[in-house]
Amino acid sequence: DHPDATARAHSKLCGSTVTVDLKMDDGVVTDFAHDVKACALGQASSSIMAQHVVGASADELRSLRETMLKMLKENGAPPQGRFADLRYLEPVRDYKARHASTMLTFDAVVDAIGQIEKKRAEQAA
Repeated sequence: DHPDATARAHSKLCGSTVTVDLKMDDGVVTDFAHDVKACALGQASSSIMAQHVVGASADELRSLRETMLKMLKENGAPPQGRFADLRYLEPVRDYKARHASTMLTFDAVVDAIGQIEKKRAEQAA
């Protein structure tokens, strides 16, 4: 079965790449696959995403990306709920050069969601 969207995120700094395939139904993720060619931090965030993304809504995942950015860049609180394991990445905030690779999975997922929503809006028009 083909994904509804595929998105790729790349960090020029370390060369890490995360590619995600996403399927959604009524704004909720129903299937997820990823290809991760990344450092340990990119692998860790991608692994946590893969464990919990099915069943998450588009809004929840956009909010998760913002929460992660705030956690890394503004000393914000770590995510709660199904994505609470991302708290283990909190020490990464002290290593600015590692923020991009940690965020790859979130960037790719939000990109894929945007592609799906755009495609569905065009089909509905």
